[in-house]
Amino acid sequence: MTPRPPLPGRILIPVANPATAEELIRIGAALLDPRAGELTALGIVEVPEEMPLSEGATKARQARRLLQKVLDYAPEGTHVRPVVRIGRRAAQGIVEAAVELEADLVIFGWGGRPGGRSASGARGPRGAAGSGAGTTDAPDQPALVFSPTIDAVVRESPCDIAVVKQRPITEIHRILVPVRGGPHAELALSFADALARRHGARVTVLHVVPPGLTPTVRAQAEQALAAFLKQHARGHADGILREAPNVRNAILKEAEKSDLVIMGASAAPEGSGVANFLFGVLPETIATRARPPVIVVKTRERIDTATFEELAARGESLAAAERAAEQSRAVPARVERWFAESNFHHAEFHDLRRLVALKEKQGITVSLVLPTLNEATTVGPIVRRARLMLMEAVPLVDELIVIDSASEDATREIAAREGARVVQHPDVLARYGSYRGKGEALWKSLFESSGDIVVWCDTDVRNWHPRMAYGTLGPLLVEPRIQYVKGYYQRPIVEGGVLREGGGGRVT
Repeated sequence: MTPRPPLPGRILIPVANPATAEELIRIGAALLDPRAGELTALGIVEVPEEMPLSEGATKARQARRLLQKVLDYAPEGTHVRPVVRIGRRAAQGIVEAAVELEADLVIFGWGGRPGGRSASGARGPRGAAGSGAGTTDAPDQPALVFSPTIDAVVRESPCDIAVVKQRPITEIHRILVPVRGGPHAELALSFADALARRHGARVTVLHVVPPGLTPTVRAQAEQALAAFLKQHARGHADGILREAPNVRNAILKEAEKSDLVIMGASAAPEGSGVANFLFGVLPETIATRARPPVIVVKTRERIDTATFEELAARGESLAAAERAAEQSRAVPARVERWFAESNFHHAEFHDLRRLVALKEKQGITVSLVLPTLNEATTVGPIVRRARLMLMEAVPLVDELIVIDSASEDATREIAAREGARVVQHPDVLARYGSYRGKGEALWKSLFESSGDIVVWCDTDVRNWHPRMAYGTLGPLLVEPRIQYVKGYYQRPIVEGGVLREGGGGRVT
């Protein structure tokens, strides 16, 4: 018996408007592999060609704050990870994020076209990511199906795709799955099964055949449908064979009695260019015209052996030279984008309980280390605030250490009285000697601390706030690709008699 396609372990949901993403999050949660699933809500910030990518940093921070709203939509037990990426085009950013996150499935929301035009004749102004707006295509361009962004991602996607035609939905009792067989239909039935189990619904698997079949041919069609159900459906699925002259109308009629329709892409026509083939006219039309919400799914395209043989025949040396040149040109852009995507504001991490949940999910511990040298006037309030707000109010910090550089005042006594473990750096790894300077204290504190993540905060600050700790810790918890964070802030400074508004806030 052919096994059912496994449910996706990593699902990516591009979110154009967090306020309308609730149903997408719930669908994604239902489709996740229950054994080990990860759901990512992706926001894309587009930066025009004439602007450096680093200019997107402020918009990226704003997008991350807005994206926090999707966390409220997650069903209990489902972890949603908000991620923001920057790029020239939304489609490029989505594809790159799918590759980076090793996504198994990308779920798009689609609002439909203004005026409800059919899939083959849509015309209208170009829209943003996920908007579903139509466009007037040039004669040599493939016809637009859903939106410029969705269409482009489908053509380049490294994983399965699901497009959800969003309509108001309250309860799901009956899910309709029109099928003709094949991997797209298997994927559709797998998703229908997962959603049916979540909502306690029944699945109706519909196969439409031409009218006037001979008894023998009809029996063969019934046997094929029964075999498909046996291989890919569970006990709560019913098979229906319908004779109808028009497949589209038959599906639309059956959809009237359903709360949700899920169907796979049509097979690519023989001789067609696969790169330009998206879902096929039938599922696209059903998505546009059906009364209930519709989910159209498509499996990833496989690359055959001939493709690799063709690439090899072109000559490895030339290909390597071209790749090296392309990478060289792309380095500045990658650096700019990294800066913009990895530039955070402490306000993004003010929800300390969320940070605690992320820390516990990853099974890691955090050490807060405070280097000191004659800081008796400031160290007390800093240690006290850190202990009360980051350890007792919420268990974000597991270890609080003061690493002292032989202070000559009461720094160590005050810090110990306020609850810190106090260590003098000359006493640590003494066989290597002891030297003056903050660097000595920092590297030796790594030996003394036990946390998987170490956060350092200066202690000569009179207005110290816990955000100085959780603002640098936050990116390490939400972005696995980040391994090192340092803070910076705006502070005026006078240089050569000239006041520079933001020149004094670097951390070197």
